[in-house]
Amino acid sequence: MDPLTCPFCNPAEDEIILANDLCYARYDKYPVSPGHLLLIPFRHVATLFDATDDEHAALLALVREAKALLDEQFRPDGYNVGVNVRAAAGQTVMHLHVHVIPRYTGDVEDPRGGVRGVVPERRVY
Repeated sequence: MDPLTCPFCNPAEDEIILANDLCYARYDKYPVSPGHLLLIPFRHVATLFDATDDEHAALLALVREAKALLDEQFRPDGYNVGVNVRAAAGQTVMHLHVHVIPRYTGDVEDPRGGVRGVVPERRVY
């Protein structure tokens, strides 16, 4: 993906909810639940495995900040945190982004298995 056409490369100031030197957070435009955030490096980098150690540390720091913000504003009962890497894993925007998805009691009938639900028949074990 060309950084000039990448939807994550040039965020509008009003889209940025949290930020540090290397990454920013914005609300997902197609949220799974209220408060769903995306954490995104400013540098155009395709996947988690292409990011630098400093970007990894900045993303993890932003995960903690995102949780604090979401706890205060949305009061979820839990979280899923995940990254899709390449098309086979569901990545549709080829710029690294980490999903921080607030979860609420009763939002699905049986939440057991969490992120294992990406392969539905493997979710419950």
